[in-house]
Amino acid sequence: MNNITLAKSHMKQAKERIKHASEALETGNYPYVIRQCQEAVELSLKAALRIIGIEPPKWHDVGPVLRKEKDKFPEWFQDKIQEITYISRTLRREREPAMYGDEEIGIPAEELYTQYDAAQALKQAKMVLELTEKLLEVIVKRNND
Repeated sequence: MNNITLAKSHMKQAKERIKHASEALETGNYPYVIRQCQEAVELSLKAALRIIGIEPPKWHDVGPVLRKEKDKFPEWFQDKIQEITYISRTLRREREPAMYGDEEIGIPAEELYTQYDAAQALKQAKMVLELTEKLLEVIVKRNND
């Protein structure tokens, strides 16, 4: 299996998570939106790394690797790396609280997140996926020319 095949699989899984996050936003399950968006961003960015031929690390926030490998991306993608690495890092921090709540102070996940939090996370996850889809399209076209 090659990197492009794996990248497409990651993107398919990211789209599925965004679909479920959108449904959860409508029903008011805001912690689930956050969790699904974190996973969608992680999958999208691991796909982006695979698209340029980099094996992604086995951890959740791949932002440092994106910054390190920045020069391997097209300029329009490089221009977004600061923003997408911020999104990745921010959502990574919310991964466990979105699932378990804040266990140290006893606040359940449902009380940690608002509709605004969830809507912002969904908007960010969609943007990261769209950038990755464009990256795939550009790289595949370049390789076929």
